[in-house]
Amino acid sequence: MITQISGIHLDIGDALRSHVEEKLKDSIKKYTVSERPIDAKVTFSKDAHEFLCEISVYLSTGLNAVAKARANDIYDAFEGAVNRLEKQLRRYKRRLKDHHKNRRKPIETIGAPSYVLEAPKNTGEDEPETLQPVIVAETETPVQTLSVGEAVMQMELGDVEMLVFRNVTHGGVNVVYIREDGNIGWIDPRNIK
Repeated sequence: MITQISGIHLDIGDALRSHVEEKLKDSIKKYTVSERPIDAKVTFSKDAHEFLCEISVYLSTGLNAVAKARANDIYDAFEGAVNRLEKQLRRYKRRLKDHHKNRRKPIETIGAPSYVLEAPKNTGEDEPETLQPVIVAETETPVQTLSVGEAVMQMELGDVEMLVFRNVTHGGVNVVYIREDGNIGWIDPRNIK
């Protein structure tokens, strides 16, 4: 397993680094089935008096699991994030195993441009000056080729409220999202003729 441990404006000591590597390795080993390398990224930062820990694990099947936690102690923040990660992996252990057996190759991913638009300023006017939004940031977002079930699992593992993916059945772009009532919504805009 390849683990990248970093701190944003923080020095990560050798004791914390070895604790993170050992605990993360043990936690992931319990819930994964593959001997292929798994990449993990652990990032620590500080927000006022609290430490933040974010763990991103790139599983050998192509799925990503993300867990975050905050606490007053950096070790407690890490333990909280690992506990959340373990809960996610435990919940999907059977499905991760089944997914791995049915898929011969890792999940295909393509890059798609992603933009962050400036929020409209409330100037009291009914209409904005222009209908062209101001682009604040431009990045690339991975779009994976998944089944609907895999997409829902990836959305929950990644701890996101919405996921855009290519449907493995027909290759079209689909969206799954968490509705206000707590259910999962699925948008499949393929053109049926």
